Amino acid sequence: MNMHFFEFVRAAIFRVNCVIAFSIAISSSIFAAETDPKDKDFVASFLNMHCLDCHNASTSEGEREFESFALPIQSLQHLITADEIIDQVTLRKMPPEDAEQPSDEQRVMLVTALRDRIQEARSQFESSGSRTIMRRLSNREYENTLAVLFNRRVDTLGLTADFPKENTSQHMDNIGESLVTSGFLLDQYFEAATRLVEARLGRSEMKPQSWHFTDNFKQYEELSNSHRSVFNYEFLCLYEQPNTDTRQGGYGHIEDFLEGVPVSGLYDIEVNAQAMHRDTHYDPKIFRIDFSEPFQLAVVPGDVTKGHIHYPQAIEPILASAIVPDDQPEWLTFRVWLEAGQTPRFIFPNGPYESRASVIATNKRYKDEFKKPQDGVSRTTLLREGELPHIKIGEIKVHGPIVEPGGSKEEIAVFGSEGFQEARAMQQLFAFAKHAYRRPLNEADQNRIEALYQQRLSEQATPRQAALDTLKMILCSPSFLYLSEITPEEERELQPYDLASRISYTLWTAPPDDKLFAAAESGRLSETEELKKQVRRLLSDPRSEEFVNGFLDSWLNLRAIGDLPPPRKEAWEYYAQNLPESMKQEARLFFRTLLDENGSVADFLDSDYTFVDKKLANLYQLPEKDTLRLADGFQRVSLTDNKKRGGLLGMAGVLTVSANGVDTSPVTRGVWVMENILGTIPPPPPDEVPAFDADVSGAKTIRERLAKHSTDQTCFVCHRNIDPHGHALESFDPIGRWRDKYAGSKSPKVDPTGKFPSGETFEDFDSFKKVLIETRLDLFTRSLIEKLLTYSTGRHMERSDQFEIEDILERVKADHYGLQSIVVEVLTSDTFRSR
Repeated sequence: MNMHFFEFVRAAIFRVNCVIAFSIAISSSIFAAETDPKDKDFVASFLNMHCLDCHNASTSEGEREFESFALPIQSLQHLITADEIIDQVTLRKMPPEDAEQPSDEQRVMLVTALRDRIQEARSQFESSGSRTIMRRLSNREYENTLAVLFNRRVDTLGLTADFPKENTSQHMDNIGESLVTSGFLLDQYFEAATRLVEARLGRSEMKPQSWHFTDNFKQYEELSNSHRSVFNYEFLCLYEQPNTDTRQGGYGHIEDFLEGVPVSGLYDIEVNAQAMHRDTHYDPKIFRIDFSEPFQLAVVPGDVTKGHIHYPQAIEPILASAIVPDDQPEWLTFRVWLEAGQTPRFIFPNGPYESRASVIATNKRYKDEFKKPQDGVSRTTLLREGELPHIKIGEIKVHGPIVEPGGSKEEIAVFGSEGFQEARAMQQLFAFAKHAYRRPLNEADQNRIEALYQQRLSEQATPRQAALDTLKMILCSPSFLYLSEITPEEERELQPYDLASRISYTLWTAPPDDKLFAAAESGRLSETEELKKQVRRLLSDPRSEEFVNGFLDSWLNLRAIGDLPPPRKEAWEYYAQNLPESMKQEARLFFRTLLDENGSVADFLDSDYTFVDKKLANLYQLPEKDTLRLADGFQRVSLTDNKKRGGLLGMAGVLTVSANGVDTSPVTRGVWVMENILGTIPPPPPDEVPAFDADVSGAKTIRERLAKHSTDQTCFVCHRNIDPHGHALESFDPIGRWRDKYAGSKSPKVDPTGKFPSGETFEDFDSFKKVLIETRLDLFTRSLIEKLLTYSTGRHMERSDQFEIEDILERVKADHYGLQSIVVEVLTSDTFRSR
């Protein structure tokens, strides 16, 4: 059976991919590039004078033939040729030394003309004909859709953990052309559907069991001797947070429960725990911990078959957390979801950073306080006589699986409140498929579902198992895995059901709910006023956090935070305080506030407020660092008198993702600002130009190095546009801390001044932002509109889309650049409502 329906799925998705490939091939051939006649004549004249003696059709010296090259660029080979010419002219390798040389002005004119034409040609070759191709769900959309369909979190299963890494296009993870479907991915879809359905709906019925653990609390190998000597394994102790590289007491497991829970389900976990020595007299700097904050205990899943039980694992979402009491042990209770085979593990999220180093330092610094002091990493004396801060657990109880009144969430979500009914199996399966496919079922859909159900019955499967196997087929169907299927290819405007899916996946990353589905079913969704009403309704729902998170990850590339982390010694707080999560949350809350209040997007460029928690307040050195508590979470804070923050470019998340973790470069950050803030993508450097070294440990500054690098006019053409956007951000280090000079006692001061090619100058970060608002607000807003359209349609905008982008810009300018107005305009635009 499995192979039968798996081969059916493969064939169906193959047909879908063929349609997509054909659509791309057709659409990419309907454009013709336009070229300025002056550029065409100049390039032809330059090549004739300086190149064709050696690189004509008969000689082709160096296997390069330029005689057939002409503008406009109409083939991939000529696109490659144009790139090669730019390389050779920029590096002054062409013309050769003994030939007549062009002037610097002529070199610049040639490079500029070819780069402009290359951009035109790339747009032509990559064009989708201003149409969104039918695309599959991204991994992010896939997991969230399953969580909605089954009404339970699915991150404990790690369904996409082994999927191929998602391709992104200009940081977007939902662009149709990038979402390829391979044979391997089809296998993974089948495996994921099987795991999910069997774990959640196929699990054996089991009466609740109870487990009680009071001893044999073995831990990480390096802790074994001290725990046996001092505690005889009667306590499970947590000594550090898990985000370290020493792994000493970062994860506490139950040695006698390594096999984990027998079936997937809800389990009650009781932990008898106490915070030890939060009032220690040892220097807090040794532990890099804020002792004014109560200790926290959290539960994560572990699987002994998936890796070392004391180390981080691929699947370990935080399931629950609590504050640990100081005075005496107390019972803490957690209700968590565990998958079959998973065992609970305990972590200390705000614990000391790198326990081994703190033990060594304490033994050395306080040795006179111990009867038998020991050097090195020995913690025996510290546990027996000292005041080593840690969490101590004496007993653990596990009870479950807990019976859910009325049936499990999954059972109700899939089969309805009455659960699976053999007599109504087809109606139940049809209802689920309608939700999963995001449209009414046609006769072919129903026949396919019924045929597989009947086949499984004929193979002696029980009715319930036949239904579960049919569910797996539904979850592997192209109608589930792909978006936009009803609107005929020849029609431009999306039909209501496809439009409903586009709205819901933009704002909720999930299928349409009943109200949106009803609006599509009635046809009202095609009316502009009804569409606006639904967009505003979805935006006001908490589920629109998916839009905020997904769009910011794409627009600002926040999902890349952590890809290039800083060295631990130079930025320990980045790890010890889990700064990446706080960095992302600041941007999310900022965006959310502008969205809810319809605030001006000018605030993205500069603002007199932001949102920080205690960790960011410390990083930014704000006055609130002395009053905020971890329990306060994020608070809105004023930046009225603060010239060092404000707007996106003052946020640590943006400053981190636009650096490489180790150092900063005005070029790298300048390119980031141009691409993500101003929507201007600079041309790539010539392939043969070596990477610019941003190391400032020597005598020369970055600015001096860039000036030297840009003395060549062909380099200067690009650097004069890029570098000013990065110079002002040199006031921030790789994780967004303010600096007046570079690291190192003899390093130079930061020079944040600059001048734009258009003539505006700035003296520092604050005046740089003012120039952006005064002269580039419309450019920024236009770019934001384009990014929103790209994210919501699943395709990049093209020249033919620019007219509507301009129309949207004019309308939102009249509405004071409000962010909610922009989003509503984008999601009711003709571009959004079209294929």
